[in-house]
Amino acid sequence: MRNAERPQEIEDLIHLIEADLGYELYQAISKTKLQLSTAERTTFHFKAGDLDISADVTRADFETWIAADIQRIGAAIDVALERADVTVQTVDSVFMTGGTSYVPAVRRLFEQRFGHEKLRYGDAFNSVASGLAAIAQNSVR
Repeated sequence: MRNAERPQEIEDLIHLIEADLGYELYQAISKTKLQLSTAERTTFHFKAGDLDISADVTRADFETWIAADIQRIGAAIDVALERADVTVQTVDSVFMTGGTSYVPAVRRLFEQRFGHEKLRYGDAFNSVASGLAAIAQNSVR
């Protein structure tokens, strides 16, 4: 910390780690991500004790940060289709679930690959848990 160009930021990071605030930070990031799913701009805010972070974030910024992830999702789609020996044309429906299904860049990727008419949306936040519960129930039998 003594040799850092911005020692206060290093001290804040140490506090974040030592106070075990990772989950709280994750929640603040998730809230910002969710807000950017419906708005072009929002403010990220995280406060814990003396640590107070606030920053304006645009959807364009966010999409730049996740561009490599979007490419990996596209590659995973290609691998899944290839392994299943299925073409995009033979896919009837794509069920979008989980919080990430609300991210406009993710939706665009799936719309470009499969077409808007094939996409289906359910309860994005509970359907994953419901699916896992069903799998668990079937494995117990």
